[in-house]
Amino acid sequence: MEIDTPAESNGNTDGVKENQFHLYPVSVSASGEGLPYAPMNWPNPGDTWSWKVGRRIKHGYFRDRYLYPPIGLRKSARTRHAFASKLSVEQYIRETFPGADINAFFASFSWKIPANMSETEGCVEELTINTVLSEEEIAKQLGSDSPQSGAVGCKAGNKMCSSLVEAKDSPSEAMAMACDICCSEPGFCRDCCCILCCKTINSAYGGYSFIKCEAKLGDGIICGHIAHIDCALRSYMAGTVGGSIGLDAEYYCRRCDRRTELVSHVIKLLRTCKSIDSRDDIEKILNVGTCILRGSQKTSAKSLLGRIELFVKKLKSGTCLEDIWKAADMFAVNSGGVSNHETETLEVTNYQETPEFGTSPLQILSANFDLHIESLKLEDEIDEVLRALRKTHESEYQIAESRLVAQKNYLLNLYQQLDKERSELSTYTLSYDKEALIDAVQNRVDQIKREILKLREMEQVAKGFSKISKDVLKEHFGLEM
Repeated sequence: MEIDTPAESNGNTDGVKENQFHLYPVSVSASGEGLPYAPMNWPNPGDTWSWKVGRRIKHGYFRDRYLYPPIGLRKSARTRHAFASKLSVEQYIRETFPGADINAFFASFSWKIPANMSETEGCVEELTINTVLSEEEIAKQLGSDSPQSGAVGCKAGNKMCSSLVEAKDSPSEAMAMACDICCSEPGFCRDCCCILCCKTINSAYGGYSFIKCEAKLGDGIICGHIAHIDCALRSYMAGTVGGSIGLDAEYYCRRCDRRTELVSHVIKLLRTCKSIDSRDDIEKILNVGTCILRGSQKTSAKSLLGRIELFVKKLKSGTCLEDIWKAADMFAVNSGGVSNHETETLEVTNYQETPEFGTSPLQILSANFDLHIESLKLEDEIDEVLRALRKTHESEYQIAESRLVAQKNYLLNLYQQLDKERSELSTYTLSYDKEALIDAVQNRVDQIKREILKLREMEQVAKGFSKISKDVLKEHFGLEM
């Protein structure tokens, strides 16, 4: 099992120096009091805070770390005994000590705790950002002496609230909007309560049953409210809805009046299903996807719906799960056919692409890359660009449509060629044959990178021909203005 660690933390038991603190590495589930990992003499002289770490590690530091206030504060804080993120600590400080200097508080100790990597091999697992720990795992990580009657910062008293479970201490992560409407209601928590029914959400299977509104409302500010998919469908605020609201496989947030497309959410549902063994749970999740996509006019939504209906049919007919998902793994390469060294040869580095659209070349090389899903994403991407263009420059629409569709088809053809070459690579055993095929695959990836960058330039046409550079118009659309 791999753990992503920096060179300086790999097996180093001497610790690292950060600001004025000497950060010594600690073991999994370790705990302690005071500096350097917890405040001392705050808010009053003699007040010593405690700390504890969990099991997740990234870049040599624990992702799961907990902060406990001194005993004197616990009596007044009641259930707020364990803080699992900087955000929850900040909320507590602001509520309990108005006017306190938050920056000075966090500067008085180190939130980051390095791991003793020599003791973690084989027993520590790096979870994905969407992974939600079970209630038993949280209780185990916090310790039996830590009260579990309500999560820190959760007004709903939900022990599984994301404000407790998820790490939200990244300074680059968007903050949720200030809300004095629903969030001012007693017992309502924005992080875990549905904005429509006010009941808590269930994060099982990656949170397939709810949607979070991440509409950007300002510089680094998002809406942040959530809703059950079922509640939104019943309220005609999700799926495809006619009339004045006019939704097409979208979600309409009642709090901020913004829309969120749901095709990508359904794609995540499909990927989630591949890791589930329960046929009943798979069918339940697929039915959610069906309800979201039914009636949509989007090309990608129609294609995805047809695929889901096929999966449901196979599921009900008793087809084994492995065979059901076999068709969905068209683009996966047999990992056993390529050695570790050869896999490293295939990696593409020093490439950054525009984050708004599409798939990065690094993802193209992933064994989880799905040709059909990427085709749907390209279809939806071009549909969105063309809809925006139609509203501004109808007369230029046909030119843009012809060139964009041609570029899309060319990219899909390159994906298919790469798929074929990678499949051939997994079957060859002779070293000289493999070297040639590896070079061919790498060259194909480089070609796809160039064509993706070209598509990004072409997609600027969504703003209107008059608002993009003359060079782009001339090179990609054959126009001189």
